[in-house]
Amino acid sequence: MSNRLIVSLSPHVHSGDSVQKNMYGVCLALVPALIASLYFFGLGAAVVLITSIVSCVMFEWLISKFILKREKLSILDGSAILTGLLLGFNLPSNLPIWIVVVGALVAIGIGKMTFGGLGQNPFNPALVGRVFLLISFPAQMTTWPVSGTVGYVDAQTGATPLSLMKWAIQSGDASVLNDMPSALSLAIGQHGGSLGEVSAILLLLGCLFMIWRKIITWHIPVSILGTVALLSGLLHYGVSDVYADPASVLCSGGLMLGACFMATDYVTSPMVAKGQIIYGVCIGLLTIIIRNWGSYPEGMSFAILIMNAFTPLINTYCKPRRFGEVIRKEAKK
Repeated sequence: MSNRLIVSLSPHVHSGDSVQKNMYGVCLALVPALIASLYFFGLGAAVVLITSIVSCVMFEWLISKFILKREKLSILDGSAILTGLLLGFNLPSNLPIWIVVVGALVAIGIGKMTFGGLGQNPFNPALVGRVFLLISFPAQMTTWPVSGTVGYVDAQTGATPLSLMKWAIQSGDASVLNDMPSALSLAIGQHGGSLGEVSAILLLLGCLFMIWRKIITWHIPVSILGTVALLSGLLHYGVSDVYADPASVLCSGGLMLGACFMATDYVTSPMVAKGQIIYGVCIGLLTIIIRNWGSYPEGMSFAILIMNAFTPLINTYCKPRRFGEVIRKEAKK
């Protein structure tokens, strides 16, 4: 006879948490960075973000309704909106609309609904879409508008801080880093890159809001950012000045967006604090390795997806304490 879970009589305490509440809470935390991206990239940012969000919601509705034939649809729980928002933040503001739509289809159709929908996907859907586009359309995905470009089709492009960091390491010439924006400019967001590379300060503010609202815990963001700061500091001050300083590394690329909003995804990250710290440290380590010695200037997306694959293994060895376990041990005494 199998063991059954026996639930005590009411009343029960309800935490008030729900999928919908948490998803829209994350969207709310992204609003300051969203406003900054619209300010720095103008019309292009609006076109890409609206296309991404609408496409993600539309594809989830179509797949749920006509392929999976579900009676209860999940498009209003906020998960598709959040996926579209995060995908848009990982794209340049001059990306053609049809490529954005393809990315949304891959994110929702392959990254999420193929596995059964929300709660069953092993990989972060937005990153699945982003990496697919990066591999399939490398030229369009690595043509970055400069900050202050308000147009869409005629956006002026230029080098990003990550590309300058990469070139300094490959050439062995530390003077290349002199062309980089200051750490303050990087923190504010006055540089080229994807929509989610603007204003590290506002992304960090959104992270603090989510921690305060208990949407996420501090373990993953702090372990990622701490690991990156430590390793980049050792490389810059202990190995060679061709490696950028820790402040520039932390405020450049999609590091802050990934650490605060993508690595903390409930489904694809470990359940307990110990596992989350291991997960975050490994993401930080992989990000530094890929950024400095890999083929791509940015390593955050690949690092998160790699560790998404290891999440079940981490959960196996970092299990939460079973309910009532301490009580049973005390009873034996």
